[in-house]
Amino acid sequence: MQGSVVYNLGFAAAVCVVCAVFVSSSAVSLRQRQDYNAAIDKQRNVLVVSGLAGDDEELTSEEVERRFANIQQVIINLETGDEVPDGDPLTFDQRRAAKDPATSRAAPPNAAQVIRLPNRALVYEVRDAQGRLQLHVLPVEGLGLWGMLYGFIALDPTIETVQALTFYEHKETPGLGGEVDNPRWKALWRGRRPFNDAFEPDLTVIRGRAGPPDEDPHRVDGLSGATVTSRGVTNLLEFWLGNDGFGPYLNRLRQERVTG
Repeated sequence: MQGSVVYNLGFAAAVCVVCAVFVSSSAVSLRQRQDYNAAIDKQRNVLVVSGLAGDDEELTSEEVERRFANIQQVIINLETGDEVPDGDPLTFDQRRAAKDPATSRAAPPNAAQVIRLPNRALVYEVRDAQGRLQLHVLPVEGLGLWGMLYGFIALDPTIETVQALTFYEHKETPGLGGEVDNPRWKALWRGRRPFNDAFEPDLTVIRGRAGPPDEDPHRVDGLSGATVTSRGVTNLLEFWLGNDGFGPYLNRLRQERVTG
């Protein structure tokens, strides 16, 4: 009887070890695949805001990587705006970095409700086949009605006009705040001017209708029935285009244009 008990315990222990190894191996393998899929999805959204892919266009991972070839990923020190030479854009996760106290800091009080700022941030430089700069793409985030909105804003090489704005993750109400996904609303952003003459963020989603970009460059149509979401978009752009966000980086680019 005692031998039978020992055998059963040994067998159960062996099964547990085998299962544990299998589960651990699967978790590692799945994590790598999940990280890869997340990276491809992020690249696809950068392509969309850059005009290199359509909103509803179905792309394979291979096609995403092919179109992404002319986009340079740059890690910067968010506080100084300088490029970080030892950063690896392929493995850097800005959202994960913002959650880690070792790689982030508390954000100052802000209307966008950004709680923590990563010490480093990932920006994108879109270039043509000859290597000429076409766009700067910056990640943005901020609180909407039901949760955080995550997206990208594309600025022209002079940083004087918006080329596109897109949100790839949010919890807004379909048909109301969820209209941030509507291509017709997103098309209204092209040609707007994100800064005033003092290079201060000056781009507002208003209640009602704004004029065309050449007549009303700093305002965009509000989302009908979604005042809180509209205000959230205004707040997040003001934050990330300002000194606490990408302001130091954008100021460095302006200085380089003047001196270069």
